Amino acid sequence: MGIANEVSQSPLEAALASGIQSISQDQAVSFTQYNKYVMPQDGYVFWVATANTVSFTGSLHALADRHQDEDQTIGLNKILFTSEQEITQFNMNSPTTMWIGTFGTLKVVFKERGPLYEQAGVWHYSGDAVYPALEAQLVASAADLPVGPIVSNSLPIWLSLNSFAPVYSSYLVPDNVIPPYIVAHIEPEETDVLQQYPIYQWPGVTGTGADPLHSLASIQLMKDKVKLILYGFTSGMAIQYLTSLIEYSLNTDTFGFCNAPAIRDEKRTQVEIAAIAMKKSIEIQASYYQGTADAIQRRLILSAAVTV
Repeated sequence: MGIANEVSQSPLEAALASGIQSISQDQAVSFTQYNKYVMPQDGYVFWVATANTVSFTGSLHALADRHQDEDQTIGLNKILFTSEQEITQFNMNSPTTMWIGTFGTLKVVFKERGPLYEQAGVWHYSGDAVYPALEAQLVASAADLPVGPIVSNSLPIWLSLNSFAPVYSSYLVPDNVIPPYIVAHIEPEETDVLQQYPIYQWPGVTGTGADPLHSLASIQLMKDKVKLILYGFTSGMAIQYLTSLIEYSLNTDTFGFCNAPAIRDEKRTQVEIAAIAMKKSIEIQASYYQGTADAIQRRLILSAAVTV
């Protein structure tokens, strides 16, 4: 919790503070600290609750809207929290921790701080409540984390090829990563079948827990459109990386090429420094067996468990 200014309030600050207290009636919102957990096999992010909780007083406003989409009907709740004191927890956290509040049945998270007029002594924090489809990424304890693979495409293959630089799944790149690094993006609409039906290896081994059929092996030849985005790579490094992919394909038969991939230079600018980033991309039409990707996921799980 921020520390109140020791100096006397200005007339503006006193009037606004009185208004906030009258509107909110000293409303308190309880926040719980969550720690970030990244699944080693596919980069999926989960947030695990801790025992660290704190309450903040202020005025909380919720704007509700209703959306009906192909795969969901949800209420979108935009949250604005106004406080008389700066909430330093929202500013000082590392990228691996987050504070999530509870307001009725909503999980409240703030992504930005509104315009600040320091003389007013009022801080505004805003964001959307956690969407229902994403509440599964918030778990009460580490025991609730999934124990098996999540993705069904070739992503684990590319994440495992990280000898040149760390490889991240698209949209799940950690905060403020400095190159060199690689991002693997698989177009969802471009995953296609090359083998008409999967072959199941019966009888399967019946497991326990949330994934009782995880040992039911299946084989199906698939094809993904994969875009590998390279940051911080020179021309020579990019050529060596592509060569390593070709050699890995020939030596292991883990995946095959359905196209002739090429290294492309891309433009990403920042006007403040009048420069462009060292950004390249490689697009691959990759054939693979789903069973192979699944096996690599499980190998990544075991290797991560050993190194933690």
